[in-house]
Amino acid sequence: MKKIGILGGVGWASTVDYYRAIAEGASRHFAERGHGAPLPIPPMTIESVTQAKTRALRGVAGDEDSWAAFDAVFRKALLTLERAGCDFAIIASNTPHARLHAIRKGVQMPILSIFDATAQTTSKTGASKALVLGTAVTMQARDYANRLDQEGIAANEQLPDSEIEEMQAMIDTDFYGGASEQARPRLLDFCKRHASPGTAILLACTELPLAFPDHLDDPIFKSDGYLFVNPSAAHVTAALAEALA
Repeated sequence: MKKIGILGGVGWASTVDYYRAIAEGASRHFAERGHGAPLPIPPMTIESVTQAKTRALRGVAGDEDSWAAFDAVFRKALLTLERAGCDFAIIASNTPHARLHAIRKGVQMPILSIFDATAQTTSKTGASKALVLGTAVTMQARDYANRLDQEGIAANEQLPDSEIEEMQAMIDTDFYGGASEQARPRLLDFCKRHASPGTAILLACTELPLAFPDHLDDPIFKSDGYLFVNPSAAHVTAALAEALA
């Protein structure tokens, strides 16, 4: 098996879930093939950054130079994983993927893109349009929209700043460290306002799927009358396929 490097900490709850999902997914893989206990899991190294620090280092959309310090933190973490002997890496967060083109400079090991894994998964839903929900960085960027377009799926235009700020505040108050009692109803209310019928809703912040504990490992699921795509689960599936190839 290939060794997986997990760049986590943004935030810690989703990092825990990535590790769990990879371990359980590998265990299922080997159990289905008759492997005896203890069931193998891929070797993994986690390098955890501090979200309080990386949040303060976020730059301004369209100003590459303003992101230099942010990029450097993640690049250093990936280089640490590379030196630890990881065969490839995943970043257990959507937000840094918007900066992956810069973060990966000087890193030799492959880094699995959450955009690729999610777009390929969304194409399996048959939906022709998608609503991307996530942090302000994710919702302001067009990375998901551009990748979805390659699959023939139209993503929503950028929502008003007030709505993006509401989603960011929801993530910070109701999802960091786990989903609060208000997390799910607040999220569903947001979906009601912005998701037209037939839309695939991308839970494009690794904490958002925590509102649906019964579907944490489902790349695609339906709940409360909506069609959801779980990028974290899609990313884990891609990582397992690479590690177990």
